[in-house]
Amino acid sequence: MNSKNYLLIRDVKTKEITYVDYNKEKGYLFSPKKGVNFDGVSINKMIVIKPSFVDKILRRKIKNKLELYLEYIIKLLENDDDTDITGLRSALNDLTRYHDIVKFQYGKYLDERYLELFLKKIKLLEKELQAQIVNYRDIMLESIKKEDTKEEEINRRSR
Repeated sequence: MNSKNYLLIRDVKTKEITYVDYNKEKGYLFSPKKGVNFDGVSINKMIVIKPSFVDKILRRKIKNKLELYLEYIIKLLENDDDTDITGLRSALNDLTRYHDIVKFQYGKYLDERYLELFLKKIKLLEKELQAQIVNYRDIMLESIKKEDTKEEEINRRSR
C-alpha cells in the first residue's frame, strides 16, 4: 500500500505547494479516533505542529482520561462489601503509570502551570487510594487478631 503524506493549506488564493519534512518537524504525533470514515481518505496518524492546538488536544485528552479514572476510583471506594484489595492496588498502579505518562510524554507540550495543577490532582487521588489501602490493611489485621484470640480461647476451654 502506498504511503502518502498530505499537507492542508488554509490560503487558497496563493495556491503555493509546500513541502514539509515530517521527520524533522517537531510536533505531537497521534492516531485519530477509529470509526470516523471519510470518503476515499483514511487517516492513520497525524502530526500537529501548532503549539496552541497541541495544547488543546492534550488538555482534552488528559481531562477525559482523568474523569474515567475518577469514576473508577469512586466506584471502588463506594463498594464497601468488596473484600479484595487488588482493585485498589491496580487502580493505584494505573494512576501512578498515568501520572508518569502525563509528566514525561505530555509535559513538554503543556503549560507548566496546567501541568503542575494536574499532577497535584493526580497526587491527591493517589494519596486517597494509599490511605484506603492502609485502612483496609488495618481492618484485616484487626479481624485476624480477633480470630486468633477466639481460637486461643477455644483451645484453652477445650483443655
